[in-house]
Amino acid sequence: MPFYHKLGKIPHKRHTIFKKDDGSLYYEQLFGTIGFDGMSSNIYHTQRPTQVKEISAKTNVAPEIAVANNIQSYRLHGFKVKPTNDFLESRTPVLTNSDCTIELAAPKKSTEDYFYKNADADELLFIHKGSGKLRTHLGNLDFSYGDYLVIPRGTIYKIDFDTEENRLFIVESRRPIYTPKRYRNWFGQLLEHSPFCERDIRQPYELETNDEFGDFLIKIKKQNEIFDMVYASHPFDVVGYDGFNYPYALSIHDFEPITGRIHQPPPVHQTFETDAFVVCSFVPRLYDYHPESIPAPYNHSNIDSDEVLYYVDGDFMSRNDIDQGHISLHPAGIPHGPHPGAVERSIGKTKTDELAVMVDTFKPLQLTKQALEIADDDYFKSWLEH
Repeated sequence: MPFYHKLGKIPHKRHTIFKKDDGSLYYEQLFGTIGFDGMSSNIYHTQRPTQVKEISAKTNVAPEIAVANNIQSYRLHGFKVKPTNDFLESRTPVLTNSDCTIELAAPKKSTEDYFYKNADADELLFIHKGSGKLRTHLGNLDFSYGDYLVIPRGTIYKIDFDTEENRLFIVESRRPIYTPKRYRNWFGQLLEHSPFCERDIRQPYELETNDEFGDFLIKIKKQNEIFDMVYASHPFDVVGYDGFNYPYALSIHDFEPITGRIHQPPPVHQTFETDAFVVCSFVPRLYDYHPESIPAPYNHSNIDSDEVLYYVDGDFMSRNDIDQGHISLHPAGIPHGPHPGAVERSIGKTKTDELAVMVDTFKPLQLTKQALEIADDDYFKSWLEH
């Protein structure tokens, strides 16, 4: 996250003596990515963060590829993914490539018996249904409907849900997730024309500092396997940290849409980026106000990227027969556009109430076995007029 945050107690200078009340030392850890060149934070633990007692089971969670080279448009019925008690077991990969994996999840229970860490990927969790608290070793964040939770790789976390009714849209990114660079100045500050700013971003607000020994299970994901590692000290033992690398939350409801006299291209909806894909937010907004404007999007060629649209709520003007939790995949190599009748329906309309999340990847996506189980095989024919 490209702005500074401090939480808890820290010493006056980095890499200097920092003593507990009993005279013993706190243990400093540099938590960063891209070697020593990316975002980082300096963390101070009550115990050494390196005390591994046991490495036991490992579980293969690699996506099962069903369609490796795809040129067909698909619609997936996301709410057909059945609720599962466990948070990790509920995560269902549907689309994947070497840069990212898109998952659906419907967990019913909070994570109680273990902590979780993704060692390979930043995680972007979009909260479609549910509320609760994200608990991390870098502090806690409350979340509710419409929140994006950005969790940097290496973050140790649990997630508490208020009820059993939860639906998540998840992107695992093997590239760091940033705010869009065209909305930042060279200092990293979000500019005036950005659709959101720093005050919309919620930083961790409380630390859970547990100074205790025992057997603490951390499930660590690395190269499509989850390892069970038992640590000797509590993973949430941080007394303070400062820096630029930490989890944060942004509500899609705080995204301010950019509009114009004629139809604006999808990049105006951009919310996050990596060097491998972008994420956009489609929110309620006024339509184009040229007297002869066509609010519906024009047909365009998907030459450089696959387009994934996750439908959250509202009336999706450009599509026919689309509902909450549906996912459309429009692959690179063929053009796509509004369904028959959508252009005509849009003329004269003044606003839309649609809410959706879009992921555009620069490498082709593969469909998993689980994706085909919830797929509408005839979706690609839905543009036929006769």
